[in-house]
Amino acid sequence: MRLKPIRTGADYEAALEEIDRLMDAEPGTPEGDRLDILTTLIEAYEARHHPIEAPDPIAALEYFMEQRGVTRADLVPLFGSRSRVSEILNRKRRLTMEMAWRLHRELGIPAEAVIKPYKLADQARSRPT
Repeated sequence: MRLKPIRTGADYEAALEEIDRLMDAEPGTPEGDRLDILTTLIEAYEARHHPIEAPDPIAALEYFMEQRGVTRADLVPLFGSRSRVSEILNRKRRLTMEMAWRLHRELGIPAEAVIKPYKLADQARSRPT
């Protein structure tokens, strides 16, 4: 396969097949360099044609909690009370900017992950605010 931009689905499939063939290539070899270049081309194509939307703030928070072993009780000092934690995680109340800032500052969650608008449980069919 000649290296070229990936513009079509057929180009993409051919590049994936070539990557499969090169997966065991040693770094620093011509095959390893080819693998690096193809990987970069595929990442650019996927970013353009198959973007992955960022999760809403509650999904991001739940993922973070699962990955880092953070419990609901750990959120009480950041949100104020157990009932407030429950309301937030059950989408009955929105995160405030202060809560988002605390999540970022205290737990290291990227601020952009917790400030995006999202739907509350009672707004399942309406647009986010």
